[in-house]
Amino acid sequence: MSAVVNSDLARFSKEIAELGLKPLWERVMRLKAGTDARPAIWRWRDTRPLLMRACELITAKQAERRVLMLENPSLPGTTFITPALFAGLQAILPGEIAPTHRHTPNALRLIVEGEGAYTAVDGERIPMRPGDFIVTPGWTWHDHGNEGSAPVVWLDGLDTAFANLFGAHFREDYPEERQRAAPPGSESFLSFPYERTRANLERLSKGGNPHPCHGWKLRYTHRDTGKDPFPTLAVFMQWLPGGFTGGRHRSTDGAVYCVVEGRGSADVGGERFDFAPHDVFVVPSWEIRRFEAATDCVIFSYSDRAAQEALGFWREES
Repeated sequence: MSAVVNSDLARFSKEIAELGLKPLWERVMRLKAGTDARPAIWRWRDTRPLLMRACELITAKQAERRVLMLENPSLPGTTFITPALFAGLQAILPGEIAPTHRHTPNALRLIVEGEGAYTAVDGERIPMRPGDFIVTPGWTWHDHGNEGSAPVVWLDGLDTAFANLFGAHFREDYPEERQRAAPPGSESFLSFPYERTRANLERLSKGGNPHPCHGWKLRYTHRDTGKDPFPTLAVFMQWLPGGFTGGRHRSTDGAVYCVVEGRGSADVGGERFDFAPHDVFVVPSWEIRRFEAATDCVIFSYSDRAAQEALGFWREES
């Protein structure tokens, strides 16, 4: 009798497929926390020579943006480091200009190496210095230039996957290479200088013991609204004191980390990654993570936590 029922069900499924229907009981989608992304690390000692090689092969103008994308090994062909996040390392040489454009995805920059470069956002020119975090809101005109004497490299983080998911990804080129400069204003809302962030971490450390999992951790917010810099992305900087051994922790947001200072290790989903300055590693959703600091470490990170919190999805477990 069972074989007959199964045969009838199979025939039924085939018949309704012609009408664009599928039985719920045959679904194969993931119904548990986590994603297909896997933990991975991109070490600066490997990526920097490749960026410099790219500088020899193509100009910033030819490439429009000279970026090496950090694609998750388990998400080939997607260009994403997690299903929700983009990450890439961008390099610009002295005298170059990356032409002006705008797009609906939001973008962030963490300056990794070099000085003398700038980004201009809707005409506001913002200097780039190592450790600075710079906000580029969606649909704002932006270009980059390097007026210094050495290459400048930064980490790009974008919420491109959200725009793609909703079919709302728009992009436009500016009619000129550079946009018109805006008149000088008060302190920028778009830049979080590293010097100020480091001082805030120092003050935080004097107020009590480090968190058992995260050390001392700051969450960047807009100065006036107190909200995250982006509606989709939460951005952090944390300090792990030398000798720190963190507890196990996991949360539903996928996160990208970039080491600003120090050396240590991250155990992510059972894989151990020894890290050094400028290394980038990814912690996928719901993977258990644990940090150890061989020296004082300062680590930048961004994740899709803001979007998850807004939607009521975010959870954590220590």
